[in-house]
Amino acid sequence: MLSIVATPIGNTKDITLRALEVLQACDGIFCEDTRVTGKLLQLLELPKKPLTSYHSHNQTKRIPEVLERLKNGEHLVLVSDAGTPGISDPGNLVVSAVQDAGLELEVLPGPSAMLAALSIAGLPIHRFTYLGFLPMKKGRKKMLTSIKDSPYPTCFFESVHRIEKCLSELGTLLIDEPERIVVVARELTKLHEEVIRTTAAELPLLAENIKKKGEFVVVVR
Repeated sequence: MLSIVATPIGNTKDITLRALEVLQACDGIFCEDTRVTGKLLQLLELPKKPLTSYHSHNQTKRIPEVLERLKNGEHLVLVSDAGTPGISDPGNLVVSAVQDAGLELEVLPGPSAMLAALSIAGLPIHRFTYLGFLPMKKGRKKMLTSIKDSPYPTCFFESVHRIEKCLSELGTLLIDEPERIVVVARELTKLHEEVIRTTAAELPLLAENIKKKGEFVVVVR
């Protein structure tokens, strides 16, 4: 069986009891960074496991190994560095391959930065648009325009290196809609968690004063 396991996005206490059981019982773990997952196992006081790197640069090459080991009866786990595999992280290709091979799968839901940000945004989230990480250059303007035109709240990730630029771009884009609500969540579940709820009119000022440290999720209504 391949178990898809969500891991904490910051606070290790967010690990589920079911995830602890599977991580302890599995035969091996496929993970983005073996150092990150190794440290997580140590923090959770779990036994060491064989760790195999599975990331965006080698995921296609790893699939035959995963399938072979599953066919040999191993119980494998797929994790990302933080959060839920396959959500803006590697995972979909191996999951598809396992499904096509008729092998057994299970999912252990848990932490997700996207859902955490939406739940604390204080917005009506009956429907929403999720964009993952905004493009650095090509397609960025088009995607930002789609945020303005969307009838639903839009959620996306942004790098610490581009958060100031992003907020400035949004401020310019929404200049004729100053009442639009924007929520910026930083370091969710971590020690310095910060959630800023503001309006489009205040984005230029926020861009100048935002703490450029940590990981960001932005929600625009």
